[in-house]
Amino acid sequence: MRKRDHNVLTNAASLLICGLLAGVVVAAAAFPAVAMSGLAAKAGAETFDKLPSELTVRRAPQITYLYASDGKTPLATMYDENRRDVPLKDVSPNMSKAIIAAEDHDFYKHNGVDMKGIARAFVNNNSGGDQQGASTLTMQYVRLAISYSATSPEDVIAATEDTPGRKLREMRYALQIDRDLSKDEILERYLNIAAFGNGAYGIFAASQVYFGKPPKDLKIEEAAMLAGLVKAPTSFDPTTKEGYPKAVERRNYVIQNMVITGAITQAEADAAKAVKLVVKDKRTPNGCVSTTKNTWGFFCDFFYRWWLDQETFGATTYDRERRLKSGGYSIVTTLDPKVQDAANKNIDKDFKANQKEAMMLAAIEPGSGRVRALAVNRTFKLDNPEKPANGISSNPAKKRKGIRGTYPNTTNPLLTGGGDITGYQAGSTFKMFTLVAALEKGLPLSYSINAPQQFVSKYIIDSSSDAACNGNHYCPTNSSASMAGQHNMWTAFGASVNTYFVPLEQKVGAANVVDVAKRLGIQFRAATDAAIANDRNAANQWGAFTLGVSSTTPLELANAYATLAADGKYCAPIPVQEIRDQDGQKLDVANPQCKQVVKTEVARSAVDAARCPVGDNSPTSKCGSSRTAGNVRGIVDHPVAGKSGTTDSERTAALVAMTKQLAIAGILADPDWPQTNEKMKHDQPGGVNPPVYNTLRDAMKGKPSINFTPPGGKSVDGDQRSIPDVKCQSKDSARARLKDAGFEVEIEDGTVNSSCPAGTVAGTDPSGRTTKGDTVLLQISNGRGGNNNGGNNNGGNQGRPGGPAGPGRPPG
Repeated sequence: MRKRDHNVLTNAASLLICGLLAGVVVAAAAFPAVAMSGLAAKAGAETFDKLPSELTVRRAPQITYLYASDGKTPLATMYDENRRDVPLKDVSPNMSKAIIAAEDHDFYKHNGVDMKGIARAFVNNNSGGDQQGASTLTMQYVRLAISYSATSPEDVIAATEDTPGRKLREMRYALQIDRDLSKDEILERYLNIAAFGNGAYGIFAASQVYFGKPPKDLKIEEAAMLAGLVKAPTSFDPTTKEGYPKAVERRNYVIQNMVITGAITQAEADAAKAVKLVVKDKRTPNGCVSTTKNTWGFFCDFFYRWWLDQETFGATTYDRERRLKSGGYSIVTTLDPKVQDAANKNIDKDFKANQKEAMMLAAIEPGSGRVRALAVNRTFKLDNPEKPANGISSNPAKKRKGIRGTYPNTTNPLLTGGGDITGYQAGSTFKMFTLVAALEKGLPLSYSINAPQQFVSKYIIDSSSDAACNGNHYCPTNSSASMAGQHNMWTAFGASVNTYFVPLEQKVGAANVVDVAKRLGIQFRAATDAAIANDRNAANQWGAFTLGVSSTTPLELANAYATLAADGKYCAPIPVQEIRDQDGQKLDVANPQCKQVVKTEVARSAVDAARCPVGDNSPTSKCGSSRTAGNVRGIVDHPVAGKSGTTDSERTAALVAMTKQLAIAGILADPDWPQTNEKMKHDQPGGVNPPVYNTLRDAMKGKPSINFTPPGGKSVDGDQRSIPDVKCQSKDSARARLKDAGFEVEIEDGTVNSSCPAGTVAGTDPSGRTTKGDTVLLQISNGRGGNNNGGNNNGGNQGRPGGPAGPGRPPG
């Protein structure tokens, strides 16, 4: 219906009559004996005329919808009030007719205030009859609008209290609303703001909750039932045993009134009354415990926590939560159902929700930070304290107190961190940070170190530690004696040689390694870790850092490696692709937040080394034969990079595997007791590797193979220098010449057959040329003849370390 023209004299008369009636109403409430006096009428008219006539209306709270990355698949809904505004054209005419029949027969005839109704109510209420309110639909809308526009509890009370003053205000505003809006606009606003019970606000939610259909499809009997609810939603609740017969009676009353208003015929009314009332009582899911699939709950929780951190949505977390649950946003998240479901499927093959080991997996897109999946063998729900499903905690201290664990049910942010969740040790995956720091210092991938079985470092630790030797020096060892020997970055990273990376960390400075970890997104959530990481002097003594003794989460770890896959561009993990407000406007907060944190050439060099552990190669890589997860490339069938990791006593196990398009990190640990005495597995059933590489395989099916760009220039071979010929020279003389040439010098264990005098230098390893700063081994002659050439030309003896780690040996 078009907006109506109003006659000025008619409106003026309406105001005058309302004012006079208002005086009578006020007087009747306070002094019944003088209610009809002219003094009362005059006073009421003056009071009414002084009331404000402009009503400021705020939007009522609206439900927020979350979708998966395709923009179509529902993920979750969040709301304080389940309401979604719809235009009147999307509402069945049956509903409009029913609400008028139930609440305001003369809706299309009066100017917002029903003069006859007020007079009738006055006479009735003062003659002992049932109390009548005479509120029109417009006045009811005004009352609700004032409530939702209130800025304090006092204002809410004032908007709903049963006083003559409230009635006067509603009448004044109703006249203004009727003048400014068409009848259909008023009706649309009313239907969208009214409460229908069972958590349904507005006609869209009501038709969904009670009948599971959109409001445009409501039948006569359905519309009548809903229209009957607004008077007293609790009393007429059709979902309760007590309310059902009252709801049917009220529905039939409304249907008969539709005959009186001429909306339907008596025959239509009789047919509608004969229909048995059947309601679905299907409340709209609310929050992350009610996601479309329970396995999506951990992602939803990550989104929720992310939202509460965004200052765009308010100054406090309370303000931000209210915006989320009342702002009516349409949010396309980054969750990829294909990746998410693949992750859960691959986890479920070997892991159950009721086992203490948590197989946690996070997937993120390099170059955007969009989180594509978060999966773990847990049920996302709060455990019922009255009927708990969770067993007693595996943590001995909590076990003694009878405290229950977090499996199978938990809402803890196991994969993303927060609250009490500070993360888990990821072992040798942290060697990547040392590698990057060394590359940033100008050391090339070919940089060689003679890695012993045990390295006596300069780092000072507690002398009682198992890792201490020579008093209080930190002395790490390798997981196998066969790993000792000359290594470069490719071979050391591929075989995970501890005694290569600790001296490398010592050379470049442990504080610089920690700084790389920070830039790549490691947050150091544990207080003890943060205290060291944020103190440069303390960080420089953190010798074990390169072996992954600091806590992290699967999401942090995946994103650290994803940053390198994106040529050094760090993007903060983000759970949203698009956010639109109620008006359809896009918000910039959904855009990726990225910055360059590592130089492109350094990142490409690091990835080149990271291809070695997972069985891949590039034109520049020199990986050697020992690879800790060498089957990943063949399974994923795309160019891959990554790293495995484990901790002391195999308390945790980790694997990162990535392509240019997706990075996945898995950590296997006991979140309740990280110091568990259980041994976590790698490449076997119940191990961390299969869920990671199988999920990456499934996610990459049908996607193009994009190769990592290999590094070039000095980052590969560095500043190549000729190694001086020191054959048959004394050890001191040879050492001096090699140091003058820019090399580090060490003596190789044992002696070799050589025609040089015993105790002199028989040759070097390597020989010929190598990188400035490399370690050159002096081979000492036993004087027995044999190899007259000495040395070798195997490029750092890349093949010397032992074969791939088997199931019985931790990959490191």
